[in-house]
Amino acid sequence: MRGQLALVLLFLFNLVLSQQMVTGIITDENDIRLNSVTVINMSTDQKVICNSSGEFSIAASRNDELRFVKASYERATKRVLTDGINSQLIITLTQLPQEIEEVQVIKLSGDLSKDSKKVAKVDLGAQVQAAVGLPQPVGKMREKPAEVKKVLLPMLLGSLNIQGLYDLVSGKARKQKRQYQYEDLQEHIEWVRDRVDDDYFVKVGIPVERISEFIEFSFLVKPHIRTYVKAKNLSAVLLRIEEVIPLYTERLKESKQ
Repeated sequence: MRGQLALVLLFLFNLVLSQQMVTGIITDENDIRLNSVTVINMSTDQKVICNSSGEFSIAASRNDELRFVKASYERATKRVLTDGINSQLIITLTQLPQEIEEVQVIKLSGDLSKDSKKVAKVDLGAQVQAAVGLPQPVGKMREKPAEVKKVLLPMLLGSLNIQGLYDLVSGKARKQKRQYQYEDLQEHIEWVRDRVDDDYFVKVGIPVERISEFIEFSFLVKPHIRTYVKAKNLSAVLLRIEEVIPLYTERLKESKQ
């Protein structure tokens, strides 16, 4: 029994030594750091998402291939630890050409119920997908944060998840959850801003520089708005946002006094 335990510990020790944490920074062609880039170890199928500063960290062994994927950018690949040195990687992604939509000037009437329909931008991509029946992507390509019950329970049964245990002890799992929450919030704010013109908010007294702040405030006051964002129901989102506008504009007035 002791001999078997020693062999298991030796195997785990060698496994830990064979892998190293490869770190790096991801930028675009203008040296601007990118966020939400998916990093995939093609040898182990492990996936991580870089943080808002373009930084990532992923376990890899000698000569593993890492793939870097982000919407609207050409994917990149990189083999790591080929010379045995774990130096920080600098990855540059090239943006794909995009068509620029024609700008239309919309005259607002001041009636929120009518203007909200005018300023709602048409999602042509969604219309095409609905017309031809293209399947929607399921979930996000994210490394799932380690959970206590899914790591410790298997240990009691004799199965050791080294990476999961490391993530829990180091605090990585907790940081991942916070990072994902932040990324989801920014994504939901961006979803609204991509579909509603700034003039819609300015017309009701919200300065351009505070639009994102107001949308986040509306999510806080009425959390169910984000449920409509996830369902891509813009009409319901605007209807609930309009209920928050008086409260936010009143706070703006008080802050100026």
